[in-house]
Amino acid sequence: MDDLLAQLRAGLPAEALITDPDVTVSYANDMASFCEAGTPAVVVLPRTVEHVQHVMRTATALRVPVVPQGARTGLSGAANASDGCIVLSLTKMDRILEINPVDRIAVVEPGVINATLSRAVGEQGLYYPPDPSSWEMCTIGGNIGTASGGLCCVKYGVTAEYVLGLEVVLADGRLLSTGRRTAKGVAGYDLTRLFVGSEGSLGIVVKAVLALRPQPPQQLVLAAEFASAAAACDAVCRIMERGHTPSLLELMDRTTIRAVNAMANMGLPDTTEALLLAAFDTPDPAADLAAVGELCTAAGATEVVPAEDVAESELLLQARRLSLTALETVKSATMIDDVCVPRSRLAEMLDGTAAIAGKYDLTIGVCAHAGDGNTHPVVCFDQADPDESRRARESFDEIMALGLELGGTITGEHGVGTLKKEWLSRELGPVGLELQRGIKRTFDPLGLLNPGKLF
Repeated sequence: MDDLLAQLRAGLPAEALITDPDVTVSYANDMASFCEAGTPAVVVLPRTVEHVQHVMRTATALRVPVVPQGARTGLSGAANASDGCIVLSLTKMDRILEINPVDRIAVVEPGVINATLSRAVGEQGLYYPPDPSSWEMCTIGGNIGTASGGLCCVKYGVTAEYVLGLEVVLADGRLLSTGRRTAKGVAGYDLTRLFVGSEGSLGIVVKAVLALRPQPPQQLVLAAEFASAAAACDAVCRIMERGHTPSLLELMDRTTIRAVNAMANMGLPDTTEALLLAAFDTPDPAADLAAVGELCTAAGATEVVPAEDVAESELLLQARRLSLTALETVKSATMIDDVCVPRSRLAEMLDGTAAIAGKYDLTIGVCAHAGDGNTHPVVCFDQADPDESRRARESFDEIMALGLELGGTITGEHGVGTLKKEWLSRELGPVGLELQRGIKRTFDPLGLLNPGKLF
């Protein structure tokens, strides 16, 4: 320990090191349940690329594991510390280095908050689409590490589609540049895409070149009520089949609606079984909403209400963004699943989840990026009750198994971390797992970067 601190201090300012165990323990874990966390030896808050390089050279020399962190808003345990590790918190590397309206790119450090970047590029008539529900807190580096999504993915795609290039500090301290600043480029293997979603297991992202889009018109939102989740999912299928491109297509089940109303008094229709929110940011959103409203009615909607203006639209979107937070108030703990299925199987996923909730006698609320088939079943339970905690964990696993049975994936945007390691091996299969482990060894032969995650 003394040798580690001495070598770190040789290349870092005093304020970059936290050694007080009462403080370092606060960096031990992210927001996931049922994920063990160790005790870090030290927390480092670098401000420069050279600081990060010094940390990795020291870690390699002393064979000390390093756990990179952003805002720790993750939901899979990917940022959890291991015993004796260096926690490398990148939140102080928070500069927006460049916004280029001609090339439509932004160059940022990993600690930039998603919402801060979105507002900064918006001032120049540009748009950075990925918008996780935690966008006011989560960092771009964390978004890259977990390949985050958001509410707008149905039209604009996920984080991976906006990362053009990276600067990455490797396990031995070398600096690697990947990708490009240009609109096109296919030179060599796509190492940039490899780092997106790697959860800090291959290298430390210290700079990112991000693609931007022109700022779209402000969107208008429609709310449609349904007597069943299956009917709402039928509406989703009709909307996508007809070729509509909503900027948002979200679903909240009855449990979620009631939780949001109880927490924030939003006035949502809590007698309905499912609420579908559709939005368009087209030149004539009212016409698009009218067409989608007809499809919702044909699918069995009991009421269809288009927002009259942007303010009303934002109120509806705020209700959706509060979903996960509201469900956390139902019981003392939650497990938030992240299963993505083909849109055509979405109704089976929601009905199956409801059956699992009944089987285990648990409250499970579901909110979903319905246009992507990405569901977030939230298992609410009392962590002080051992039997209820056991049932929560078993129901969580059954939900993931259901997703795979329906041709889906165990995670659409939250990542694997420690929470879903067993399930990743099931999804990848033995050949896929062997190759991915081989990639990990190539970049991190000593196994120092975020050990125990993914595999």
